[in-house]
Amino acid sequence: MSAVRIRTALAALVAGTIAGCAVGPRYSPPAPPAPAAGSFAAGTPQVAAADQPPANWWHLYETPAIDQLVQDALLHNRNLLAAAANLAEARAALSLAAAGRYPTTVLAAGAQYGVSADAAFANALRGLGAASPGPIYTAGLDVSYEIDLFGRVRRTVQAAAADYQAQQAAEDVVRISVAAETTRAYVNACADGELLDVARESLQIVTQDHELTVRQAEAGAATDFDVARALELVEQVRATLPVYEGERRTALFQLAVLTGRPPEEISAQASACRTVPTLNTVLPVGDVQSLFRRRPDVRQAERQFAGGVARIGVATADLYPSITLGGSAGSASNTLRGLGERRNLSYGVGPLLSWSFPNILVARAEVREARATASAAYANFEAAVLQALEDTETALTAYATELDRNASLLEARDQSQLAYNLIQTRFELGRVSYLDLLTAETDLVNARATLAASNQALASDQVTVFKALGGGWEQAPDIQPLPIHDGATGRDIAVH
Repeated sequence: MSAVRIRTALAALVAGTIAGCAVGPRYSPPAPPAPAAGSFAAGTPQVAAADQPPANWWHLYETPAIDQLVQDALLHNRNLLAAAANLAEARAALSLAAAGRYPTTVLAAGAQYGVSADAAFANALRGLGAASPGPIYTAGLDVSYEIDLFGRVRRTVQAAAADYQAQQAAEDVVRISVAAETTRAYVNACADGELLDVARESLQIVTQDHELTVRQAEAGAATDFDVARALELVEQVRATLPVYEGERRTALFQLAVLTGRPPEEISAQASACRTVPTLNTVLPVGDVQSLFRRRPDVRQAERQFAGGVARIGVATADLYPSITLGGSAGSASNTLRGLGERRNLSYGVGPLLSWSFPNILVARAEVREARATASAAYANFEAAVLQALEDTETALTAYATELDRNASLLEARDQSQLAYNLIQTRFELGRVSYLDLLTAETDLVNARATLAASNQALASDQVTVFKALGGGWEQAPDIQPLPIHDGATGRDIAVH
């Protein structure tokens, strides 16, 4: 074989080694520890359908106010803007890691006054005594490039890319929470408004009965005890009004902050709402596998595991020597024009080998540390999968339970209303005692309030189901982090 062929083969071997060799384990995405069945255990046909939930699931309520509020929240929520800034930070870290693929260059120039070492040495050789001080001008360029022989740079870039993707998922987690909690705050504001109206209607009923009792007492058909009991019930119902009003305003304040506004900037539409928006259809929940694709916390945990595996490679590469190709060129002169003269130029080029051998105890400890970190990330991934299943099953169970409870409470309210109407008529005719009227009246007030509270819980449980399913981030608008204001120039500095 000729010398040319030998050199060509060796060059190809070195190039292939440099391009393809990377120490450490190769990452393989783990399979989620999902159940064999594709459907949810709590997803009964009366509660859940196998249809995939829409990305913008809040549109199912067909309430324009909810659509607008969620859109505002996805653009202006401060927690979401913070997540966007964290994503920009991860993007910059990825760019920093990727810069390791390219040569490092340092350009330097300087001007000093004094005596250079060369001048002092030359005078000493000539026996001329101390050199006279003068200007000294220098310029130089240093270039270095690490040959990624064992994949340290590539693994570093892989780890940074996984971190960036994990931060993208973290931003989507915030999007899900913001959309769900905005919808829930609107639902709570409407529910508290409904509770307030129910309490006012109940107050009107018990007030009328109190006035009737007073008239009967004046006619001798009722006692002072009956009047006192009637007034007691009036005040008990009246006492619930400030409670519901306070809860309603709390929900409105929360809604304002979720949409990026001060608490006092209350949504007029939410403030006027008095009917709880609910879905009277079977909820679309999809299946278990689609759940993992929709849940960004599962994706985040998987990407964190991928980054942990890549960092094992980074630590493993430190067990082997690193080779850096370097070159430098410089010039020094006592005049600016002299910097370009050939006699003042100096240069050098060559490889630099560095290796912690034979003491590689530190490197081995770092490998063990990286393996343990990756193992913890793997466990966190499986925990995220199981948490996603638990959240969904729990949410579906709570919703199914409240759905049955709500139906019973609705029937109880209707029967309490019927019983009260009958008792009130008989009481006015003097056929039943006031105690019977008071009992029926109390039952009706409680039944109405309990049903209204159940309506609120039912609507909130629906939101919890959609939040557990993980949708809402797929079609969310892109947002930019808040700019940094420069007090010196008065300008805003964009964060990219």
